Parts: sequence; structure tokens; C-alpha cells
Amino acid sequence: MTEKSRAQRLIGDLAPKLAQLTDDVLFGDVWARPGLSPRDRSLITVTSLVTQSRPEQLHGHLGRALDNGVTEDELVEAITHVAFYAGWPAAVSAVGTLRAVLEERSRA
Repeated sequence: MTEKSRAQRLIGDLAPKLAQLTDDVLFGDVWARPGLSPRDRSLITVTSLVTQSRPEQLHGHLGRALDNGVTEDELVEAITHVAFYAGWPAAVSAVGTLRAVLEERSRA
């Protein structure tokens, strides 16, 4: 038996096609394209999610960004930078989400 992907665990029971597209197209194709490194894709994705105030998705992508080599300092700097474009509430919420991710990782 193969291990379920994160998408399969989060939404596969209710939206199996969306989970499949997430696995096959988004992470299997888009994230695998050679034009940008996974690190750069993570930084772009995190800043995009901050600007859209998407804390649920941001949480997972902050962890992915750290795994892909983006440092804590770089994430804080990116959030601070986009505060002027996304708005202060979005940035403050993003810092709270980053804090939660870092705390979870320190306990693991």
C-alpha cells in the first residue's frame, strides 16, 4: 500500500479529483518545471499567499519553503516587504502563521 499524499489526506475523501490534480498537475508538473528552483517557487508561493490572506494554505507552504531552503529570516523579510502591498493585517497574520510553523517544527 502506498502512502497517501498530503492532498489525498487533506481533501481526497471529499474531492478526489482536486487531490489528484494537486498531486499530478500542480506538484507533479508545475512545481517540477526547470525554469525556477523549488526554493524560488516556495518564496513566490508564500508571498502570493500572504497577499491573498490565505493562512490555511500559507501554513503548509511555509513549511515547504523551509524544507526548500528558504530561511526563517528570508521569510520574515518577504512578509515585511509585502506588508506594503498586501496590507498590514495580512502581514501580521502571516507572521503569526510563521510563528506557529516554527513552533511546530521545534517540537518535532
